[in-house]
Amino acid sequence: MDLTQISPFSDHSPVLDKQNPFESMMHRFDIAAQLLKTEPGVYEYLKTPVRQVIVSIPISMDDGEVKVFEGYRVIHNDILGPGKGGIRFAPDVTLDEVKALAAWMTWKCAVLNIPFGGAKGAVKCDPTRLSPLQIEKITRRYTSALLDFIGPDKDIPAPDMNTNEQVMAWIMDTYSMHMRRTEPAVVTGKPLALGGSLGRREATGRGCMIVTLAAMNKMGLKPQQTSVVVQGFGNVGSTTAHLMADQGCKVIGISDISGAYYSKKGIDLRKASEWVNVNRSLAGFTGGDRLSQEELLELECDVLVPAAKEDQITKRNAGKISAKIICEGANGPTSANADPILLEKGILVIPDILANAGGVTVSYFEWVQNRIGYFWSLERVHKRLGKMMSEAFDNVFETAEKHKVSLRIGAYVVAIDRVSQALKLRGIYA
Repeated sequence: MDLTQISPFSDHSPVLDKQNPFESMMHRFDIAAQLLKTEPGVYEYLKTPVRQVIVSIPISMDDGEVKVFEGYRVIHNDILGPGKGGIRFAPDVTLDEVKALAAWMTWKCAVLNIPFGGAKGAVKCDPTRLSPLQIEKITRRYTSALLDFIGPDKDIPAPDMNTNEQVMAWIMDTYSMHMRRTEPAVVTGKPLALGGSLGRREATGRGCMIVTLAAMNKMGLKPQQTSVVVQGFGNVGSTTAHLMADQGCKVIGISDISGAYYSKKGIDLRKASEWVNVNRSLAGFTGGDRLSQEELLELECDVLVPAAKEDQITKRNAGKISAKIICEGANGPTSANADPILLEKGILVIPDILANAGGVTVSYFEWVQNRIGYFWSLERVHKRLGKMMSEAFDNVFETAEKHKVSLRIGAYVVAIDRVSQALKLRGIYA
């Protein structure tokens, strides 16, 4: 079955040229819900966040001035288990963005068949303008404001944009001090010394590699003959690039916020990583020709990995994308109005709720290890991650073939079906 020949969008309302992230997510949700003939009441339940929390975060700055920041935590759904999702620090974050990210986490966990619901958190701040002490104060005050809502059996945060292992350590410590006991399972993505899991840091990138190889196999692409472009050279993008190169692929383009670089012969990823370690960005990198971000996305290649931010591929540039496969390393890198264009062009898109689910999968492993007090070897983590990601890809691919839709809609169908079945079995408490 050729998944690129049938578009599910023709029978639905047109997509607006501009959408906020929540609207973009809901468009895909609506299509999958109609395919499943979801009951109106179940539809309303599944689209509505369970809880939206907005908190005030006053801290004393380094000069003694008091400044107030705004924080969010959204639990989209907890039918399958406690909420799960990262916390990002960004100056332009909005509640709509957090709602969309929380919903994506619901579907992501369901696609991988992980016993978690979806959640997401954020603090509106610019970490580049804050000292480490100020970031710690914001983190601890944010955590204390959410004590009634987070916990190993309630909602389990993790790192996201501009947060890291150290931020998770502060969250764990703040929560533990209030609970009067050490509680490592309250967060994942922690340092190994505090109960983190081996393989967690590179898990998202490794998951991207696993599903990309599966998609390449479906399309008859051999790694040694495959060119790869990666937008975003942070943790996810750089890990994916290195792992794809290890498999024999040629990475011809990379970028970060400072700019994009291209080499027909292939980028020396070791030198690129060393450059970033020294200079904190790719700015000035001499291992390739300088391009704009737009030019990078439009490079002729076999695999494109957008691993930066939301809405990088839109209605405006989707027609210029030349890749055969897009693996969405970031959350929401493709807007809903670009989906039908990519489908018509025959590009196989591995959707974010499948492609970058390696992170939450190993976060689940970390939570399990924390709960039982027994830690796994790196080999065991990799083996279990590979098994779960491969099974999820096969399930999504088969579902997409069955309904004659894209992999994205196939993934939403798998996710919504699992969550709605659990809801029906649990019933509505009233």
